[in-house]
Amino acid sequence: MQSGSEFAIISLNNNTKGEARVNAEIVVAGHICVDLTPAIPAGHAHSLGELLVAGTLVRVGQCVVSSGGAVANTGIALHRIGVPVALMGKAGDDAFGEILDGLMSAAGCAGAVRRVPGEETSYTIVLAPPGIDRVFLHNPGANDTYTAADIDYDVVRHAKLFHFGYPPLMKAMIANEGDELVRVFAHAKQCGVTTALDMALPDVNASEGSINWEAVLRKVLPYVDIFVPSAEEVLLCLDRAAFLAKRAEAQARGGTILELIEPDDYSRLGARLIELGAGIATLKCGAHGMYVRTAGAERLAALGCARPRAYAEWARRELWQPPFYVEKVASATGAGDCAIAGFLASVLRGESLAEALAFANAAGAQNVQTYDATSGIRPYAETRAALASWPRAACTITAPGWRFDGALQTWRGPHDGA
Repeated sequence: MQSGSEFAIISLNNNTKGEARVNAEIVVAGHICVDLTPAIPAGHAHSLGELLVAGTLVRVGQCVVSSGGAVANTGIALHRIGVPVALMGKAGDDAFGEILDGLMSAAGCAGAVRRVPGEETSYTIVLAPPGIDRVFLHNPGANDTYTAADIDYDVVRHAKLFHFGYPPLMKAMIANEGDELVRVFAHAKQCGVTTALDMALPDVNASEGSINWEAVLRKVLPYVDIFVPSAEEVLLCLDRAAFLAKRAEAQARGGTILELIEPDDYSRLGARLIELGAGIATLKCGAHGMYVRTAGAERLAALGCARPRAYAEWARRELWQPPFYVEKVASATGAGDCAIAGFLASVLRGESLAEALAFANAAGAQNVQTYDATSGIRPYAETRAALASWPRAACTITAPGWRFDGALQTWRGPHDGA
């Protein structure tokens, strides 16, 4: 595998399509946007409610303008790690589209976004005060019209892994309980690749928030080898009442939903995702690291051409790995996307499940030390070398059945079959 400096990200919208078929190991498709992130000084407030008071002016710093969404964040992170990638995004022929084109070009992937006349380019205003969970003001733009026709399956067929991100923010993808999303993944599996799916937290007060998400997952997860959502996204999808109750409690406390999701909740949600058809269910836990639950060896044997060499050792596992210690968090924007990039890159390397979780946590930790979504990500060898001496953040699980494996630096759950 090459280092990120030895090749450019592969463009699908110029004359390099043949090169993409030969070189791309991972295809990243789905949501892309422009992120606008004003720097908010520490100490302004202890919650967003204190910060955003009607009629007041809040002094902020420089606005970081960056590419965002799964295609940009996960795709560029994979590139910086050293994985050849092909990117498939969609934008409008407008001012934000021009900005997005420039940002992607600066990252080494000119032409990775197809600009469509008459469409609006998606943008997000990211409010991320230090120490406070983020709020996103989002316009989905051209992502709403993204369909299976926007994916070049000739390129997918020559890759090893296909990753799709943020369907809850893409109107056409989730219409009719996700029929278009199922079409995307069914076709990808026919190409023989390993498939991965990331989610996004929909606005519960908008139309996408009232969709029967469990029905969507029931249809698409049999085609998804690696499911990589956040814990709160899965809670909303599988237990809306619990999500709303925990959200209300978190708001009352001035905290986050992730702080209220218990180990038993993770076990329950992970088991349900495997029952619905996923091969590997990896839940991002924010500042608490990453949780994973895996299916049996028979399901993992069908993971596609990026299947781990020792896939049987991945079977029937339940692990929770603590995050790495970070002295100062600048912004968590894109942290989950970078963690996914780390996990997928480690899968391609044929590493163990615990090693893949560690690399995912490392990429997430690198991300939060910068204001943008990807500039903190380092090449694979450099990051891997740093892991042995990088201290972990405190993480203690007192729930019954959980025990700490010192050799793996990982908590093993009550359903871990190893």
